[in-house]
Amino acid sequence: MASVTTVDHGGGVLEVRLDEPERFNTLEAVIVQELHDVLSGLAPRTDVRVLVLTGAGKHFCAGAHLGGHGAAPGGDGSRTIPDWMSVQEHIATLVTRLRSLRMPVVAAVQGAASGGGFALALASDVRVCADDARFNAAFVKVGLSACDIGVSWLLPRLIGASRAFELLLTGRFVEAEEADRIGLVSRQVPRAELLDTALEVARAIAAHSPYGVRMTKQVMWSQLEISSQVAGLDLENRTQVSAAVTADHREAVAAFLDKRDPVFQNR
Repeated sequence: MASVTTVDHGGGVLEVRLDEPERFNTLEAVIVQELHDVLSGLAPRTDVRVLVLTGAGKHFCAGAHLGGHGAAPGGDGSRTIPDWMSVQEHIATLVTRLRSLRMPVVAAVQGAASGGGFALALASDVRVCADDARFNAAFVKVGLSACDIGVSWLLPRLIGASRAFELLLTGRFVEAEEADRIGLVSRQVPRAELLDTALEVARAIAAHSPYGVRMTKQVMWSQLEISSQVAGLDLENRTQVSAAVTADHREAVAAFLDKRDPVFQNR
């Protein structure tokens, strides 16, 4: 059976589910490669407007599989430094693959989002969590650096450097209420409402023009790396002018004035 499955919820919303609940969706070679394959297949698609990333069962993703990763592309199983680097990159490049997707990613997190699972949640564009969710940088708990899989770049940008230092150095769990309070997630809901809430957010995003949403995701991520406000404004200006000449912009304005739902064509 597939370790990563998809569910089409209609309206351009696709659920991508880590589907090894008996292993708490831990990350090893098979599930990581299947996730790479699914995300790679989604990259050119224009019919999928928003991706909802979920984990089957009790936990979203409990991190790396401590029994071993298995064979990674470019590795030989020797567990020498070059082989370990292949394993490391196999997991870490999921972060850049999520970022490079044209469609936003909404993570729906329940139970544990530890280590690599924490990284997948942080690499998503929006995070909602169940009231039983728990987040932590588990790497430091097993004798490794807590700076792994993009976490040390993403976390301080989401919650600030001071909080990020404490969470990375202690490896402690952040419970759902705290995650909501410090802005790690955009909302916390009862477990039974998690998927419906994530789908609600996804549909609200999908209601806007494809190009407008795509450029919003792209520019927001770029702004996290741009070093000056002037450069950020220049990027916004050029993006906004390109969006202003699309047919979908004209359709959005006409629909607003006509008090009807717009019909976008990604043009």
